[in-house]
Formats: sequence, structure tokens, C-alpha cells
Amino acid sequence: MQCRTACKAMEGRHGTAKKARIALVKTPDRKQGVQRCMELLDNTVAGQDVLIKPNFNTSDPAPGSTHNDTLRALVAALRSQGARKITIGERSGPPLTADVLREKGIPELLEELDIDLINFDDLPPEEWVHVNPPGSHWKNGFIVPRIVTEAPRIVATGCLKTHQFGGIFTLSLKLAVGLVPRRGHEYMKELHASPDIRKMIAEINYAYHPCLIIMDGVDAFVSGGPATGQHKRANVFWAGYDRIAVDAVGVAILKELGTTPEIEDQPIFAQEQIRRAGELGLGITSPDSIEIATSDRESEDYANVLRAILEKG
Repeated sequence: MQCRTACKAMEGRHGTAKKARIALVKTPDRKQGVQRCMELLDNTVAGQDVLIKPNFNTSDPAPGSTHNDTLRALVAALRSQGARKITIGERSGPPLTADVLREKGIPELLEELDIDLINFDDLPPEEWVHVNPPGSHWKNGFIVPRIVTEAPRIVATGCLKTHQFGGIFTLSLKLAVGLVPRRGHEYMKELHASPDIRKMIAEINYAYHPCLIIMDGVDAFVSGGPATGQHKRANVFWAGYDRIAVDAVGVAILKELGTTPEIEDQPIFAQEQIRRAGELGLGITSPDSIEIATSDRESEDYANVLRAILEKG
């Protein structure tokens, strides 16, 4: 499990052992947001094959799904850092993955960018791995694609939004739900019927270890979601190595925008997704372990607002 070993080491350097560095850029320009965030962070992909895990739950416009311009910018930035073969891997749902890909124009984008795709719906049984995290709230664990446990490097990219079906928010931790199969399995029924849904979301993350997470917050849903919702412009990108830190900053951004009571009235590190991920050792466990890095005055001013929100817990 090459990715687990390499990326756990990265989490150790940039997560629990030291401050979790979060790059933050205030911009409406997706290309600039991706590039400038990556410039503020260490190069984690040089000389490595990279699997990109986007948010293709549905084909709805951003933040309902990852914007194609964000993918273009991310592929270009990864190549500029020396990444080798780049592949996108995803499972959509409820719509069929193939339908979502077609509606989003992904086949044309793949050809334009000269990258490959793995549709997790099409993987045969031998290409899945069973995972059962310690203290799991799943009945008997779950399965994920073997590729996400063996890929040399995984880069996750998500959106900024709330989740009206039990998740409360859908940021980098929630991206992992797209690793668990929907077709021919009862995992999604089990997940959405459980009072422990948010803990179970966090537990899926035990199965894989992205080396970089890039979040597109140009557009946001501050209620509703994940496909459609109340829209606001946040004009921000943020990125890091630690999923808990990334999500904590994302929740702070939602609080700053004005969002649902489930987010507004709960301390950030008391949110079940975040708390359970911390229990599993997937990253930091307190706001004072977050270091926000910026490179311009507007971004620094906004970072100060978020720091004040994070300091409240």
C-alpha cells in the first residue's frame, strides 16, 4: 500500500506532529486559486503518478460538482510540479457515473488534457478491498477501490457546501463517500439510515490518504446541498495535506458566510465528522494546530477573520 505509507508520512509531518499548514487564496479565478495555493505548499507529487479524486456526485454546476476549470488548473499545476501519469477516479450517485461524466463533458476534457479515467462503477470484484476501521459504526466495514489504497499519490479536490441529508457539510472528508460502491451494494442505504452517518463518513477516510487536498470555494451552498442549494459567492481557494484542518477551515468559511444552525451553533471541532476523524488519527484535533498561509493582503485579511472563528473551537 504505497500511498498509505507515503501519505501517512506526509500527514505526520504536516498534521499532528506540527502545525497543519493551510494555503488560502482569496480569488474568483479558479486557475489562480489552484496555482497560488500549490505554490504555498510543498511539492508532494514530483516524479509520481497521481490519482485525482473529484466531486462528481452529480453533474450539477459548481458547487454541486467540481468545476471543469478547476480540474484543468489542477492538472496543469500537477504537471508543472513534475507529476507523471494523471488519472481521475470517481463514482457518482444517485445518477449513474457514466451519465454524470457525459453531462459534465468529462470525456472531452480527458481528451483535451490527455489524462485517464477510472469509473469505479466498472471495477470488477477483485479490484475492491475490504476496510473495517477500529471502532467502526459500519455493520461490517465497507469496500473501496484497490487503486485508492495503492496509488503512489492521491490528490482530492472538493467544493464548499452544506449537506441536507445528514452530513451537515460536504467538504474533503465527505469526498470519501464516492469511494464506496453504490451499485449492487447496500452501503449507501446503511449510511443514510444511520444516526451515526457523520461518524461513518469520517470512517471511510481511514481507507485512503490523499497527499494534497485542493478546495474550490468560489461558489458555495450555505444551505441545502449537495447538488443544489442556497448559493453565495465566497471567492476563495484553500488547500492542505490534513483533511481535518482543511474541513475545519471550510466550516469556518461557511460560518463566516452565514449558514445552517447545525453549523452555526456547533463548535467546529465538536462536529461529528471532524471529531471522529480525529479519533481515527487522520489529522489534527484542535484549532490551534492550524497555520493559515497567504501571499497577499486580501487573503491575509480574510485569513484573520477565519482565525478568529477557528479560535472559538
